[in-house]
Amino acid sequence: MTKPRPSDVGILRFRYLGAHELEELADLWGALHQQHTVTAPHLADIIGPVSLEESWRRRRAQYASWLTDPDTMAILAESGDDLAGYAMVTVRDNAQGSWDRGERVAVVQTFAIDPEYVGTGVGSKLLDEVRHQLAAMGVREIEFSALATASEDIRFLEQEGFRPFVTTMVCRVDGFGAHD
Repeated sequence: MTKPRPSDVGILRFRYLGAHELEELADLWGALHQQHTVTAPHLADIIGPVSLEESWRRRRAQYASWLTDPDTMAILAESGDDLAGYAMVTVRDNAQGSWDRGERVAVVQTFAIDPEYVGTGVGSKLLDEVRHQLAAMGVREIEFSALATASEDIRFLEQEGFRPFVTTMVCRVDGFGAHD
């Protein structure tokens, strides 16, 4: 028997994780890893996917490294006993360039919502918590990447006030190039 899909999660509890608690994120990362491989098949000839186990091993190590910085946040959203989603957010110094973006900029490194909680408000509430914490730190801007083919994710971000800023293109070094 599957549990019913929540229609509105109501009040979420947010828990801030340390490096010793990262294993709690493994299943949510697994769902995101699956979504990535399904959403971006056009990259298969350029960037091959890795197994879920290898993906989590790499990401977990990266999380542990990021969490050595006291400004990094691993925020877990819980609905009752369920792990509904999480955000891993780093803060970096901002090299001043063409735009005034403040001294420091937040980067959402991972934003994973349990598939059962998509469309229930968890993402918006988790993002509100991220914004609240960043504002308290004096950070004015957030960078949030989405796969180019993830139209639902992009639509969510636009509804949350994000606007396209930079497009990242990828290719293999030995790939096709401009020919004069």
